[in-house]
Amino acid sequence: MAQFSRIEVALKMAETGIVPVFFHKDIEICKKVVKACYQGGIRVFEFTNRGDFAHEVFAELIKWSSVNTPEMMLGIGSIVDPGTTALYIQLGANFVVSPILNPEMAKVCNRRKILWSPGCGSLSDINYAEELGAEVCKIFPGSSVGGPEFVKAIKGPCSWSSIMPTGGVSPDRENLTKWFKAGVTCVGMGSQLIGKDIIVEGKYDELTKTAKNALQIVQDLKK
Repeated sequence: MAQFSRIEVALKMAETGIVPVFFHKDIEICKKVVKACYQGGIRVFEFTNRGDFAHEVFAELIKWSSVNTPEMMLGIGSIVDPGTTALYIQLGANFVVSPILNPEMAKVCNRRKILWSPGCGSLSDINYAEELGAEVCKIFPGSSVGGPEFVKAIKGPCSWSSIMPTGGVSPDRENLTKWFKAGVTCVGMGSQLIGKDIIVEGKYDELTKTAKNALQIVQDLKK
């Protein structure tokens, strides 16, 4: 069962502004990445369903996280159907992110008061997702659907929409400034934040520093 409600997750996404996106089949590497991000101030983390037996890795990771990084809101991403949604909710996922908009997933999440963030590529998608109960809508891939200019255009007529781009986001000030000035609620960040060199060379201290610096930039932009 989820440790955090969908409202708590939505508020924490808006407060911190950055959601790391990561998958690895090695549970020990996953633990190190989550711990490094946690020490850098990250409090919402998306583990992606992108490999064989990913649900087994997630099951162990979330149990470990509840003890070792107790304030971390660990959720699942890359989910495209209601069956897999239910599986991960049963394993304790605190939120569910999808690259697509599948209304059947919304029903499963809403019954358990789990935050559901569907992938949207148009204002019509975002409007429909909100009608289905989505607190935060993902735009994916962020850079391909129009980037910060797309977000800015959306926020004009629909200022209430909460948007999280994933894809085309990096932890540097210039990139983050473009997204947050456009009006995003938070951003998802994968390889730009957690590069292969960090894993291969074990540079977890560097990951902590990068996360901490990116969070500070976001906080500065929110002032």
